[in-house]
Amino acid sequence: METTNTFLDIWNTIMLSGALVIAGLGILIYLLHKLRVTTIQDYKAKYDYINQYEIKTYKRVFLCFAIAAAMVINLYGMSKLKTVEVWFFVRLFMSIAGGTLIAYVAALVLDYYYPTVLNKKLRKWRYLSRPSKAGGKMRLLSEDEEDVHLEEGMQAEENVFSIDYDVWLDESSGEIRIDKYPGHLQALKCNSCGFYTMRVVKEEITRHPSKDANGELIKHFQCSYCKSVRATAYNISTKEAGDYKAATEHSFRKNKNIDLVRVEIHSNVAGKKFFDFSNIEQAQKFLEEYDAEKVS
Repeated sequence: METTNTFLDIWNTIMLSGALVIAGLGILIYLLHKLRVTTIQDYKAKYDYINQYEIKTYKRVFLCFAIAAAMVINLYGMSKLKTVEVWFFVRLFMSIAGGTLIAYVAALVLDYYYPTVLNKKLRKWRYLSRPSKAGGKMRLLSEDEEDVHLEEGMQAEENVFSIDYDVWLDESSGEIRIDKYPGHLQALKCNSCGFYTMRVVKEEITRHPSKDANGELIKHFQCSYCKSVRATAYNISTKEAGDYKAATEHSFRKNKNIDLVRVEIHSNVAGKKFFDFSNIEQAQKFLEEYDAEKVS
């Protein structure tokens, strides 16, 4: 009897101390992440760090909280439990189930809801005006303006939306900065479940661009939550780098409040087609070049 009581006392002490230590570890991980984000001065580097590590870090934080919660649940009724009996194992099962439920719900929130919040945060750091080395304020160039500063390969990447480049210019000093980003959003919104969980799983070029006709790229998407699929056709432009050198400058900037521009075209020749673009300028350029007979 005395040995059993000693075991329970040690067990309860471990559960209480462990809950405090692991919860503290979770808070420490969170604070270190926030400190790291704060100390990164370069906006692009801050964007990359948040994009790569924020969700992973938060999953570790919530895992710590889930383990701590399980230990706290395991202390329920400890003053009434005097010996190791059935209730001890029932309580142990309840604590494991409670901790698992907390971790599972947190993972669902971080996988299917938080990407929407994260996308807004990333857009803030992506489009926040950069200071130049000379101390001036850099301006984000429009799609037409930036092509003059991009190599042919970079323009080709943008044409098929695999990579997106932002070109910043300090008009007083002439300093140019080119930032490279993934061509897709953190995740697109699924039309079936409504979550931002639609990702590209396959790409195929169904028609290569020629001198007189644009090409067509088909991107196949699948929702990682409800598993619904979608295929979207993208226009591959036939323009070359020299076509952009005469582009006139515009004062407008990319619209920071638009995540996706969808163009739906109904045609007797080509039927119904969807085209997705990352901003209004790409959609406008596509509509100017669009020819239903060539795309059919």
